[in-house]
Amino acid sequence: MAGNADEVSWDDQQNICAFGRLNTRLHEVNAELKAKSKMVEDLDEASNELIIADEDTVRFSVGETFVTVDNDDAETMLQAQIAEVGAEVSALEKEKKDITSAMAELKEKLYKKFGNNINLEE
Repeated sequence: MAGNADEVSWDDQQNICAFGRLNTRLHEVNAELKAKSKMVEDLDEASNELIIADEDTVRFSVGETFVTVDNDDAETMLQAQIAEVGAEVSALEKEKKDITSAMAELKEKLYKKFGNNINLEE
C-alpha cells in the first residue's frame, strides 16, 4: 500500500533529488549524443568529399584555423577524428544506459512508497 504523502523521509527526499539530477543529466546526454552524431555525419561527409576531390592539398580545420595539408594526411586526420568522436558517442551511450537504469530503480522505490501521489514521468 502507498504510504501517506505527508511522511516524506530524508531518504525519500534524497531519492527524489537524485532522480531529478539524473533526469537533467539524461537530457544533457541526449543533447550531446545528438550533436556528436551530427558531427560524425559531417566528418563522414567530409571524408567522402575528400575522396572525390581531385587536389593534392586541401585546407583542413584545426581548432579555429585552417591549415594546408596533403590529401592523404587530411584523410588520416579525418579518420582519427571520426574514431575519437565515435568513442565519445559510445561513452555517452553507456552513460545514458547507466542513467536510465538508475532512474528505473529510483522510480520503482518511489512509486512503491508514494503510488499515484508522485509523478516521475516526463
